[in-house]
Amino acid sequence: MTSLTHNTLHIYNTLTRTLEEFTPRKPGRVGLYVCGPTVYDRAHIGNARPVVVFDTLYRILSLENKVTYVKNITDIDDKIIKAAQEQKVQISEITEKFTKLYQKDMAALNALPPSKEPRATDNVPEMISMIKSLIEKKHAYVADGHVLFDTTSDENYGCLSHQPLDDMIAGARVEVAPYKKNPQDFVLWKPSNDGDPGWESPWNLNGKLGRPGWHIECSAMGLAHLGATFDIHGGGLDLSFPHHENEIAQSTCALGRGTFARYWMHNGMLMVNGAKMSKSLGNFYTVADLFEQANGETIRFAILSCQYRQPLDWQKTTLPQAKAALDGLYTALEGFGLDEDSPLAIDDIVLTALYDDLNTPKAIARLHELAKEANKAKTETEKRDLQKVLRDSGSLLGILQQEAINWFQGPLTTTSNGLSSDEIQDFINKRTQARLHKDFAESDRIRDYLLEHHISLEDSATGTLWKRR
Repeated sequence: MTSLTHNTLHIYNTLTRTLEEFTPRKPGRVGLYVCGPTVYDRAHIGNARPVVVFDTLYRILSLENKVTYVKNITDIDDKIIKAAQEQKVQISEITEKFTKLYQKDMAALNALPPSKEPRATDNVPEMISMIKSLIEKKHAYVADGHVLFDTTSDENYGCLSHQPLDDMIAGARVEVAPYKKNPQDFVLWKPSNDGDPGWESPWNLNGKLGRPGWHIECSAMGLAHLGATFDIHGGGLDLSFPHHENEIAQSTCALGRGTFARYWMHNGMLMVNGAKMSKSLGNFYTVADLFEQANGETIRFAILSCQYRQPLDWQKTTLPQAKAALDGLYTALEGFGLDEDSPLAIDDIVLTALYDDLNTPKAIARLHELAKEANKAKTETEKRDLQKVLRDSGSLLGILQQEAINWFQGPLTTTSNGLSSDEIQDFINKRTQARLHKDFAESDRIRDYLLEHHISLEDSATGTLWKRR
């Protein structure tokens, strides 16, 4: 086990492109902001990766700090409006439905709820206030009912991407519009179409209401819920440009240099069989799709099996391998009950790995070593001590928090329609009777039938234990 004070968290800061020692702005208190979903459809596995990654970071930071973890809900966006029009329903019906489904899916991945989960529509006054400040400071301009950020006014624009402006624009879709001073300028406020959500603002034309652009939403919510300067901003690498680049520009220009996020963390892209996930390629998976193949803990484990900054290539073998690995870890926990009141016993090697820029593969490798040690323990006391360290260390990764019997006898998938526990026990009782009557052919038939349904049996002096495989 470890003394937490002897470990120092190091994280890769995308802003400086270096591995840095993390030091909270206020000792013992951490502000963490992570870009959340745009709620117009079910979350896909690419959306799930940052949730799992930054939930793990949240758990680690919380060991020694009071963490305010903010993950927003984008509930006003062109995609949401389009979905509502196509389905002929109110926008609020779309956003409420998919917000609840998102929260349900992420909870099934063992993700802890954030400290705050603000919705964009509840923070429009803060967005308007920030836009007013940008206009007053000559960093934004009004044109044809729009307010746009003037990228040429910010000498530090591009500080996150570390690329010349022309290169950044070439690699991203930039909206061409006649009212822009520069092609790369981005929208802070725009007119709403009739029937679409809209708010009063000083820039609305001809009585039309307006609504915020996407980028200003996160800046305003970060300011509203964490203050002008906070510790860590996280998200997927695909958001680094233009979204996060624009967040930095508008926030620092409105609030002053040195404000907003001090550390920027980005998880790598998720691929499927070596290709970018895409509906057109037929390799697009929602989290709900994966629940038909595995339970949430297995999906989470698969995500954490790859270091967060590296690309994660999702393949057919990904979930079966994760399930087999978790089976091995839970086997080592058999007979060990839950004891939530006892102090945490975290393994030093596990924690050191996680403090090294969330090296979850190394931490998982150590969990397997602990499992082997527990299996080889010579005394019951030694075994229980090792099981305690294994379970508590697993908690930092959001795994191994149920009893082994529940892991092996629970459903393999969220939507599992296999044999129920009662049906399995009925077959076991029939097999026991067959063995008592020396009808070994019937006994073998039942065992084989259960194996066909992914149920294995283990006979012992105290009875027969069954496990889903």
